[in-house]
Amino acid sequence: MKLLQKQNYSSAARPGNSRVECAAHLLEVVPAVMRAVRGQMRSHSAPDLSVVQFRSLGFLSRRPGASLSDLTEHIGLSPPSMSKLVQGMVKRGYLRRQVDASDRRKNALAATDKGQKILDAARRATRAYLAELLGELSNKESDDIIRAMELLRPIFLADINKHATQAREELAAIARAKRRAS
Repeated sequence: MKLLQKQNYSSAARPGNSRVECAAHLLEVVPAVMRAVRGQMRSHSAPDLSVVQFRSLGFLSRRPGASLSDLTEHIGLSPPSMSKLVQGMVKRGYLRRQVDASDRRKNALAATDKGQKILDAARRATRAYLAELLGELSNKESDDIIRAMELLRPIFLADINKHATQAREELAAIARAKRRAS
């Protein structure tokens, strides 16, 4: 990549890159990428959503059926604060809450159509912004980044994919129990 070569990070200039060096590059670059992504996502979300609410919506979009405890752990708020935040988002139509038929103490949370539309619009705008930022890269450089992301995906998304599968199964079980009850 032109920018990386200017900063002497080119792999060709440094043969024998180690996993530790790769980790150092990830630690340096990923936070900057995430700042850009978060900034764009926030600027294109609903004006009445706080950053924490927007992050909650994004998490529940990726993990429909997650519990309040899952969301609390991800966001880092206290359980009472998270409960109040979710209650407000449900009331305003961004989230839906379903009671688990097998354990009425549990709630499965998910984005509503309204919440998903806001999230999708913010993602489209962010994708366009990132494409513009990457506009000076050659097709080969873009392909190299895509290949790197494909290598990282199973490493960093394995846990998320496992939870998403579990959440979908839990929602399906709740829906089946409701159909049987009616």
